[in-house]
Amino acid sequence: MAPKWRELADKLAVRIRRGDYTPGQRLPHIRELVDAGEGSKATVNAAYKALETEGLVTSTRGHGTVVREQVPLKRLGIARYDKVKWRDGDDVAFIADRVASGRSYRRNEQTQTVNLVKAPPVVAAAHGLPVDAEVYARARLVKEGEQPTHTLTSYYRPEHVQGTRLVDPTPGPAGRGGGFKVLYDAGYEIDHMKEELTARAPTPEELKLLQLPPGEPVVELHRTTYTASGMVIEFAIGVHAASRFAWEYDFKVPDSAKDGKEQE
Repeated sequence: MAPKWRELADKLAVRIRRGDYTPGQRLPHIRELVDAGEGSKATVNAAYKALETEGLVTSTRGHGTVVREQVPLKRLGIARYDKVKWRDGDDVAFIADRVASGRSYRRNEQTQTVNLVKAPPVVAAAHGLPVDAEVYARARLVKEGEQPTHTLTSYYRPEHVQGTRLVDPTPGPAGRGGGFKVLYDAGYEIDHMKEELTARAPTPEELKLLQLPPGEPVVELHRTTYTASGMVIEFAIGVHAASRFAWEYDFKVPDSAKDGKEQE
């Protein structure tokens, strides 16, 4: 037998998912549900806390318990790096996601800080550098309106980016076409990438920075970017609020047996 607060939380969750309560709408005050016979104040409070932990609502002082927006931002896979977007146009990756999702954007929704730092072990390994070798760290916080969506920190070898806009801490993308266009203009054309995704619990700092509700996980992205010769030109670590993204990949299915015969 489920506890009373769990039964109430499940009943409210069903109503939220079928649209009885819409995004941005405030749920009834705790006293209203108590008076309606849904349980004690402690029961209703526990049910609301459970809904918040499950990412269905947010609770703030002065605004009560409000249904969260459940439509995630489309996070493109291969298509977000199409060269025509940044080499020939001005759609940097986060803007490409917004365009594909039919969402508005402002270029200043990406802030950044740039520092010369000692490479963390994972960064040093990706670049083939000794641990604690100096690298440039270009850290960005990306927002949609006032809501943070993710962080992304790109690490570069100094000899690849010294004197370029990638070491300029001016807020916003690094000029027209963003970072990949800067690398392209410097003679480092990106050719292929590897992305690794890991779901985990957020750190206390990430909870605050991304304004996450209690219980929401994050998706950590490791992106390694190569030139055609196999040189690593960028290694990036991103931390994404899990409920704010839907990851989309569209690619040709390989046939290694066929491809091997064609190469003979």
